Amino acid sequence: MKIIDNGDERNYLTDPANGYNGKISIELRGSTSLIYPKKQYGLETRNEDGSNNNVSLLGLPDENDWVLYAPYADKSLIRNVLAYRLSEELGHYAPRTRLCELVLNDLYQGVYVLTEKIKRDKNRVDISKLDPDDISGDDVTGGYIIKFDKITGSSTFSWATEIADIFTQVEYPGSEELAPEQAAYIRNYINRFEEALFSDLFTDPLYGYRQFIDLNSFLDYFIINELSKNIDAYRLSTFMFKDKESNNGKLTCGPVWDFNIAFGNADYRDGYTTDGLIALQHAWWDRLLQDTIFRNALKTRWREVRKGTLSNTRVLDMIDSLTSLLDESQERNFEKWNTLGKYVWPNYYRGLTYEDEIRFLKSWIINRMNWLDNHIPGNDAEYDPFVEFEATVFPNPCDYFFTFVFTLEEAGNVSLRLYDSGGRWIAELLHDAYYEKGKHKIVWNSFLHGNRVPGQLYILEFRINGRTVLKEKVIKK
Repeated sequence: MKIIDNGDERNYLTDPANGYNGKISIELRGSTSLIYPKKQYGLETRNEDGSNNNVSLLGLPDENDWVLYAPYADKSLIRNVLAYRLSEELGHYAPRTRLCELVLNDLYQGVYVLTEKIKRDKNRVDISKLDPDDISGDDVTGGYIIKFDKITGSSTFSWATEIADIFTQVEYPGSEELAPEQAAYIRNYINRFEEALFSDLFTDPLYGYRQFIDLNSFLDYFIINELSKNIDAYRLSTFMFKDKESNNGKLTCGPVWDFNIAFGNADYRDGYTTDGLIALQHAWWDRLLQDTIFRNALKTRWREVRKGTLSNTRVLDMIDSLTSLLDESQERNFEKWNTLGKYVWPNYYRGLTYEDEIRFLKSWIINRMNWLDNHIPGNDAEYDPFVEFEATVFPNPCDYFFTFVFTLEEAGNVSLRLYDSGGRWIAELLHDAYYEKGKHKIVWNSFLHGNRVPGQLYILEFRINGRTVLKEKVIKK
């Protein structure tokens, strides 16, 4: 494998391999994604003798296990990268990524995402190394990485939990290194957590579920998966880990993984809608939401991150920064894979251009976060990112047209409607039109409606993300 990385300078295939030039082992990876013609790969960097070669690729920390993720059904090309970076912004390890282009056996393959494979490592899931002879005392209590997923290609130790019948796999240690005592320990720990979760004392701080879990990680895992409405969340591609008891060894949610059909990109299980909670479909998470303390902590955390890390502006700026990197390469990608405007399972939206796909992604996220602002479980003060904005109508009174000027503190979807004084709908000037943060103006000319709008008092209703934020009187002469 050769990597050409000229930093801010343009890369050419004829350039020297200055990022990596050495041996790898490589294999196809994935489950459902194997149906796509654009394949994804797992690879290991190797020395000449076949041993592991821990190296830095594209500036990522040294390791030897990597994934070349192939966005295909995700025509934004960035859903995974976006979710991982948002999770990292919340303070948790998430796989680091680099957008790149792949040439395989002299054939151009399009835009790929070099991704860190989830594994125990000081630079990845930083938990204790578990040796086969760590079978008692504090030694046996960590670290473990467990996974809830399909069993495709898996030969790990696994079981179904006793109450909710959740299929659980031990990702680390692998089956060949996992001692029987370690398998028994982690299985018993998970089953005890589940037993406490479904007991009559499940809300009790000493005897309930909270003694087993790192609560903050569960809150943020919920937020990332519900923000993106990841329909696979909690049941597939779901990871948790546990360190030793001497090192705050509670069950911790994460790292996040696999969001290619999230953010409105699925036409089943209501994945395309911006309302509803995926968590209510899964036994553990539905039970957690029955605890007042969990719900209120969740809402408090949501309100906190919406004011900064997950503000509309911050999230949209992150999307812009990613798509700017793909300004040229997305064109080459879609020349190779002619998918724009076409159905690729399980697409709901099919944009005719890459810009259409990004506009849909942005608009969907704004609507989703607005729904969560109003419906995320728990109690505390209501959060509204649009409590302060400027809006002016002039001239008022007007003859045949008026201009509506408004300034948004956050990007959002705008609707503008005109009603008569009796509340009857007259005209819809805008319907969920996406506007960036900043100052904008809309001009309405009554001639467009055949000059059938008589002179009288009207009410102009201004809505942002489905919420009415202003009603203004307008007089037509």
